[in-house]
Amino acid sequence: MNAPSRTGLVYHDRFLDHDTGVGHQERADRLRAVTARLRSSGLWQRLQHLLIDQAEEEQILRVHSSEHLRYVREAVRGGSWILDEGDTHASKESYEVAMLAAGGVIAGVDAVMGGILRNVFCAVRPPGHHAEQNKVMGFCLFNNIAVGARYAQAAYGVKKVAIVDWDVHHGNGTQEIFYHDKSVLFISLHQFPLWPGTGTREERGAGEGLEYTVNVPLPPESGEEAYVDAFRRDVLPNLDAFRPELIMISAGFDAHRDDPLAQMRLTESSYGVLTGMMTQAAETYCQGRIVSVLEGGYNLEALAGSVEAHLEMLLKA
Repeated sequence: MNAPSRTGLVYHDRFLDHDTGVGHQERADRLRAVTARLRSSGLWQRLQHLLIDQAEEEQILRVHSSEHLRYVREAVRGGSWILDEGDTHASKESYEVAMLAAGGVIAGVDAVMGGILRNVFCAVRPPGHHAEQNKVMGFCLFNNIAVGARYAQAAYGVKKVAIVDWDVHHGNGTQEIFYHDKSVLFISLHQFPLWPGTGTREERGAGEGLEYTVNVPLPPESGEEAYVDAFRRDVLPNLDAFRPELIMISAGFDAHRDDPLAQMRLTESSYGVLTGMMTQAAETYCQGRIVSVLEGGYNLEALAGSVEAHLEMLLKA
């Protein structure tokens, strides 16, 4: 009999209840495509499925202001379905679903930091990495990965968390939250120029956090070779200098060549390569501990295949 997998999956059907409306790119079909692929490939049965609950308000407030939390809750419950300049849509269920998404990442942190699992992929929505301390933005209500990082520090005494964000769009929200903080190393690889327009190399953190923000802007049409070079040049040396106790990944899959919102050239297998580089780093610095959190990825077939490749490599770690 095979030993139980030490790779976990965070997923809940409730994530489908965040309704962004007809034609919106960040839609429930994204997770339907992912879960269908995992079931058809057999990966679903090989993963450890975690029980999750909504985040508590105090866990959100380690990252976001009370005004932000109140705005999201009251706007959604009051029937406001567009929460920013126009692209962050919501429905009557969205506040509870967003709290569950953040809670799912917390459950992933518990499983990994508690030694139950080696690594976890959190297939959550709405995504999070554009949400700033006091601002809804870019499909994101709460910054799930930031909530998870702060929880790891508060609950487990983790002194150094590294967040590697390979979503094709710059993780402006995560950067803003940790910009003055030397306990969280934030590394973002992203297409530039591209929305939201942040993420130049000159943005390096400030105060105690100077040099703990590392931006790696890549030109349109960059493919696997460019990403691997960037990992070797920028990501791995910074992880080596920082020596994190936990690695978290903002795992957007929208740098895929078929994604409609960008112009990069990664493939499904590229995400396997990048994941392998991350699992090797995690083995070196933090006993293999990785919590990966879904961000973007808007071509359904490309997203499903890329998540499959990501999880295959996590299972091999």
